[in-house]
Amino acid sequence: MLSSFSTRFPSLCLLVFLLCVGGVLSSSDPPSKIGIGYRLISVEETSDGAIVGSLQVKQKNQIYGPDISYLQIFVKHETEDRLRVHITDAEKQRWEVPYNLLPREQPPKLKQTIGRSRKIPISVSEFAGNELIFSYTADPFSFAVKRKSNGQTLFNSSSDQSDPFGQMVFKDQYLEISTKLPKDASLYGLGEITQPHGIKLYPNDPYTLYTTDVSAINLNTDLYGSHPVYMDLRNVDGEANAHGVLLLNSNGMDVFYKGTSLTYKVIGGVFDFYFFSGPTPLAVVDQYTAFVGRPAPMPYWSLGFHQCRWGYHNLSVVEDVVDNYKKAKIPLDVIWNDDDHMDGHKDFTLNPNNYPRPKLLAFLEKIHNIGMKYIVIIDPGIGVNSTYGVYQRGMANDVFIKYEGEPYLAQVWPGAVHFPDFLNPKTVSWWGDEIRRFHELVPVDGLWIDMNEASNFCSGLCKIPKGKQCPTGTGPGWICCLDCKNITKTRWDDPPYKINASGLQVPIGSKTIATSAYHYNGVLEYDAHSLYGFSQAIATHKGLQDLEGKRPFILSRSTFVGSGKYAAHWTGDNKGTWEDLKYSISTVLNFGIFGVPMVGSDICGFYPAPTEELCNRWIEVGAFYPFSRDHANYYSPRQELYQWESVAESARNALGMRYKLLPYLYTLNYEAHISGAPIARPLFFSFPNYTECYDLSTQFLLGGSVMVSPVLEQGKTEVKALFPPGSWYSLFDMSQSIVSKGGQYVTLDAPLHVVNVHLYQNTILPMQQGGLISKEARMTPFSLIVAFPAGADGGQAKGKLFLDDDELPEMKLGNGYSTYVDFYATVNQGAVKVWSDVQESKFALNKGWYIEKISVLGLSGSAQASTLEVDGNPVNDVSKIEFSSSEQKRLNVLEGENKQKSLMVEVKGLEFPVGKNFAMSWKMGI
Repeated sequence: MLSSFSTRFPSLCLLVFLLCVGGVLSSSDPPSKIGIGYRLISVEETSDGAIVGSLQVKQKNQIYGPDISYLQIFVKHETEDRLRVHITDAEKQRWEVPYNLLPREQPPKLKQTIGRSRKIPISVSEFAGNELIFSYTADPFSFAVKRKSNGQTLFNSSSDQSDPFGQMVFKDQYLEISTKLPKDASLYGLGEITQPHGIKLYPNDPYTLYTTDVSAINLNTDLYGSHPVYMDLRNVDGEANAHGVLLLNSNGMDVFYKGTSLTYKVIGGVFDFYFFSGPTPLAVVDQYTAFVGRPAPMPYWSLGFHQCRWGYHNLSVVEDVVDNYKKAKIPLDVIWNDDDHMDGHKDFTLNPNNYPRPKLLAFLEKIHNIGMKYIVIIDPGIGVNSTYGVYQRGMANDVFIKYEGEPYLAQVWPGAVHFPDFLNPKTVSWWGDEIRRFHELVPVDGLWIDMNEASNFCSGLCKIPKGKQCPTGTGPGWICCLDCKNITKTRWDDPPYKINASGLQVPIGSKTIATSAYHYNGVLEYDAHSLYGFSQAIATHKGLQDLEGKRPFILSRSTFVGSGKYAAHWTGDNKGTWEDLKYSISTVLNFGIFGVPMVGSDICGFYPAPTEELCNRWIEVGAFYPFSRDHANYYSPRQELYQWESVAESARNALGMRYKLLPYLYTLNYEAHISGAPIARPLFFSFPNYTECYDLSTQFLLGGSVMVSPVLEQGKTEVKALFPPGSWYSLFDMSQSIVSKGGQYVTLDAPLHVVNVHLYQNTILPMQQGGLISKEARMTPFSLIVAFPAGADGGQAKGKLFLDDDELPEMKLGNGYSTYVDFYATVNQGAVKVWSDVQESKFALNKGWYIEKISVLGLSGSAQASTLEVDGNPVNDVSKIEFSSSEQKRLNVLEGENKQKSLMVEVKGLEFPVGKNFAMSWKMGI
C-alpha cells in the first residue's frame, strides 16, 4: 500500500523535513576521531575453547555521552566457517536482538571467569580456527580476522594516524568501529536501500539502516528493512574469495563506506559480529542462513503470477480481473486485495456492501476449485473503536505497545490505532486467534503484512481530537488528524548522535512509534524498532501454520536479519519509470544475499501511470523475479497486463516461459530452503573469477545457469549483454547459441515482445509445458534440456528436480510426500548418454509424472544418430519415439574465426516415469 509520506509529494515532504530538522542539519560536525580507544587488561580461555577478555577505556570524553569504562569481549569459532566477536558492557546487561527471536548461543555471563587465565601479550596474539584466524593488539585494543588459507586480512579494526577513522568507541548511545579494506574489494549488501549505482556498494554513498516507511523511489535512503550484513568479494591474481560480515544489532546505524574503509556508527546495543569464511558467494549465503535461519519453503502456487491493486472497489471488479486474465490467456495464480475488502480499513474485517461475505465465499470456492488462490493485506495498526471485536479483545489481553502506562496512540488507515507488541507472548497468541477467526470468515490462502516498520501518519504523543472526525473521510488518508505534540524530553527521542534517518536526519521517532514508548518487559522502542516487521512475521507465520498445518505464505514489507525464515518480500512503493525498473534488479539480488530469496518488485510500478512500452519491458523482467506480482496504486490508471494488447503479448511470452520453468524454480525454492542459495543471483555467484561481472546489475541469473538479459531503456530494440566464458543457448529459440571465449559483450535483438533468456553449458534443465495456472501446468509432461559446450567432443551436464506435496509445512525428503531426482548426461566421442538417479520415488510415481522429450544442445558430428538404447536395451520399436536433429546457429562468430558447428538433437515420444531411474544413450554419426 501507499507509503505514509513522500510518495505522492516527495519534493513537498523534503521541504517540510528540511524546515522541521533545520536545527539538526546545521549543527557543527564532531571530530572525525573520537577518543583514543580501549586497552586489553585481561584475557582467558573458556572451557569450550573460546576466549573472554576485559577492556578498559584509555581516556573518557563526553562527545555523544560518556564512554563505558569496562567492556567484555567474547570470541568463539562457532563452526568451521563462522567466527563470532561479541563486545558489550562488562558490568551491565545491554540491549541485544532477543535470543528467542533469533536463536543463537548466549555469551558468558558478565564478570565471570572461566578456564585458565593468561598473561596479556605485549604485541599481537592469535586465536585460530579451521578457516579463520582472530588476532588482537592489546593497546590500543584492535582486532583483525584473517583467512587461514591465504593470509588475507578480512577485517581490521586498528586505526593509524593517517586513517580517516579513529579507534573503537563504546558509549551508551554511540558505538563506533571501523575496518580497513583493500581498494579492489567489491562489497554487496547493507540494505534495504534503493541503490542508484547498482548492486555493488558505491564509495561515499550513504548507508543508513533503520526500518522506515519511505517509498523506494527515495535513493540512498533507509527503507523498510534493516540488514547490517555485507559480502566482500576479492580477486587476487585471478583467484576469487568471498566472505561475509554481519553486525547483529537492531539499533539505528549509519555505515560509511569510503572504498578503503568501512565505519559503523550505531546508536545503541552491542557489537556482535559474525564472520563467514565462504570462500564462494554461495558458501557465504549458505553459512549466513545456517546461522540466521534457512529461507521459508514456498508453496508451488506462489511461484505463479500474482495480480493486485489498491482500488478494487468491490468484488465484481476482482471477478472481472480474473475473467479478463483468462480471456487474454495470460497465466494467473493469485488474486490479491489491498484494503478495499475491509470495513473502514480495519484488519480482519469485510466490507458488507462491497465485499458481501456470501458472494465472496462463492467466488473463492470457484477460484479454489481451479487451483487459484486469494491473499489480503493486514496492517499492524488496530483501529481504536469500542464496537470492534479485534480491538476489544486486544485491550482485554493487554497486547499493545505502551507509553507512560497507556497503549501508544498513532494514526494509520483506520484513523486512531494502537500497535500490537509482538515481543509479548500474549500478543502472539491473540494475533494467532484473530487470524483463526478471520480465516473462518474468509478462507484466505496467505497474508500480506504491510506498514510494519511501523508506519504512523503522525509523530509524537497524540490524542483523539474532541469535536472533529478523524480521519475526515475526505482527502488523502495519510494526513495526520490527531492532536499531537513532539516528544523530545528523553534521550531516546532525541539521541546525541543523529543517524541519517529518511536521508534527512529526521528525528528517529518521526512518522513511527515514539522511540521512548516501550514493549513487553520494558523493552524500549528505541532498541526494538527495526525488529517490528520481523516479530510480526514470526507471529503471523505461527498463526497461519496453526490453522490447518499447511505451508504458510506471508509477504512482509519490513524485514530484518532472519526474516527470510518466515516471509517473502517485495521492494515497496516504486515508480513506473525506467530508472525504477533498473533499480528493482539490484534490490531483488540484494535480498537473495540477505537470505530472503522470495522477492520481487511491483511490476509496471506502483504509481503513477507506466507507459505501454515500459509495462511491456517490465513484465519481461518481472516474469523472472522469484516473486512475480503486478501491483498498482489507488490513484493510478489500471495497469493489469491485459489492458494493452501489446503488453498482453509480452506477458504471454515471458510468463509462458516462467510457467514452463516452474519445476526449475520450485527446485531452486528447495535449494534455497536447505542451503540458502538465492533464487535470483548476480552473475558473479556462478562466475566468481570473472571480474567483469562484479558490477553487473542489468542482468541476473535464476539459479546457477539461466541468465535473463532484459531491455531496461526506452526505445531500445536490442540489448548489449555480457556473456561469461562458455556456451549459452537461447531458451526461446534453442537453435541459437552464443560461444563466449574468455567472456564478451554481445548485442542481441530484442524487439518489443522479446526477452533474452539463455541457458549455460553443463546444465540439465527440467521443464514442463506450462499453462494458465500452476496447478494445471504442474500436471503436464516433463522435458529435459541438456546443454553441452558447443561442438565439444567431450562434456558432461547435471541437473536436479525436487517435487513434493507443497501444502506440507516441511519441505524435505523422507516423508513419503516428496521425490528428488539427479539428472546426468555425458558426451564422449559421439556417444551420448542421459540418465537419472531417483531418491524417494513413491511420490512422483503416484502422481504419474513422466518425461516426454529430451533435447540435447551443443553436440558435434553429422545429423545421423544410431543405436538408441534405453536402460541398456536397443530400441527396435521406434514407432512412438521421434528422433530429430538440426544445426544450431551461432550468433557471435567473429571475423576470421573458425566456425565450429554444433547440433541440437531432440528425442520425443518418451514415457520415462519421473519417479523411476532411466538411462538413454545413442551414438552420433561422425
